[in-house]
Amino acid sequence: MARYEFKEGSSNKFWEITLSGNTFTTRWGRIGTDGQEKTQTFASPAEAEKEHDKLVREKEKKGYVLAGKGEDDEGGEDEGAEAASNPELEAAILKDPDNVDAYLVYGDWLQSQGDPRGELIALQHAASQATGTEASDLKRKATALIKKHPSLLLGELADAVKSEELSVEWHLGFIRSARLGQKDYDSDRDIAEATRELLALPSARFIRSLTIGMASFDGENDYGDVISAIAEAGGSKTLTDLFIGDFEYPDDTEISWTHLTDVSAALKVLPNLRTLRLRGGELGLGDIDLPELREFTVETGGLPLGAIKSIASAKWPKLERLEVWFGSNDYGAEGGVEDIQPILDGKGLPNLKQLGLRNSEFTDALAQVLPTAKVLPQLEKLDISMGTLSDEGARALADKAAAFSHLKQFDLTENTLTEEGQSLLSKAIPHASVGNQREYEEDYRYAAVGE
Repeated sequence: MARYEFKEGSSNKFWEITLSGNTFTTRWGRIGTDGQEKTQTFASPAEAEKEHDKLVREKEKKGYVLAGKGEDDEGGEDEGAEAASNPELEAAILKDPDNVDAYLVYGDWLQSQGDPRGELIALQHAASQATGTEASDLKRKATALIKKHPSLLLGELADAVKSEELSVEWHLGFIRSARLGQKDYDSDRDIAEATRELLALPSARFIRSLTIGMASFDGENDYGDVISAIAEAGGSKTLTDLFIGDFEYPDDTEISWTHLTDVSAALKVLPNLRTLRLRGGELGLGDIDLPELREFTVETGGLPLGAIKSIASAKWPKLERLEVWFGSNDYGAEGGVEDIQPILDGKGLPNLKQLGLRNSEFTDALAQVLPTAKVLPQLEKLDISMGTLSDEGARALADKAAAFSHLKQFDLTENTLTEEGQSLLSKAIPHASVGNQREYEEDYRYAAVGE
């Protein structure tokens, strides 16, 4: 049974948890008492283990410390540990980042050099093969090892983890995913510099996923320096998932106060991206050539014409999901149906299955051309929500309802349909989602997200 204790001020509490198969038992209370006990049962051992690990993380975040921790647990920095590097063994991993054996070979070599990452690889691999209490114990030891060597594993970014402006997920001794972003208005963290440091970090050599939150709470939220940092760092051959703009609007900032700038320099050094998500305004994309990309999403209140043309002429033959928010003319949106004709024709999109042409002020014009769009027959999901679809557009869709009969999902929500238009579409295209409409005003219709 793992026992955690919290001693601070007048607080003197314990929390224990025991995992067994598809159940675990927790006991908690004031130290020196028997406390209270509760047993929970789950559908499977995997589900129980997942919830077990979640609860342990929550307790550790609140300040609970494993009781009776020894030298292998959450001790201080091991000054004798040094980072080692073997370019040949790293090249084997870079060639096939999913090859577990390549990590294990590198781990053996790192252990022979006294590098704690070797032990971390062994612990995390063993944990992935174990179940129940054994897996939990191995994960705890891996976490303790990471905490014991913050400088070696994270360099100057160890402080960013402490301030909760950098969160990382470790996999086989290396950072697999990371999120960087200012925490609040009191933060002075330079996110661009932190991005540069992260990509240069030996522990992030094989990073797969990167998310960038708020670059700045003070004034405009500008990602220009972050984009430059990615490009100057040389990007990453292993990065497959990139999300720039992970913030809540309007709570953190408005989309229109966020500047993505020209991201083309970063895309050129990320050749193996599979998912790309961008949120903000003032976007430039340049010539897009992403041969491995499967999903592309841009969420904006004002998409400039240059970006639309980049998307329409992009080279991404494996793309399966495309989602574009066009935005409001009042916030910089440009272009119309004629500018996305290559998309409607399915040009260069042989694998596209999901298409979102959302948040536009030309939704009625879209409704006129969608029934005969060459790309339509290959789609499984179509989304034209958050726009300005009126009853006139609804009639155009209803008149050609058969063209949409093959779709598994057709999203028309958050437009400006009246009850009459909703009823018309519900009868003509029963599988379409037509509810949750915004207020209709004939002389003033706008995209759902502009500012």
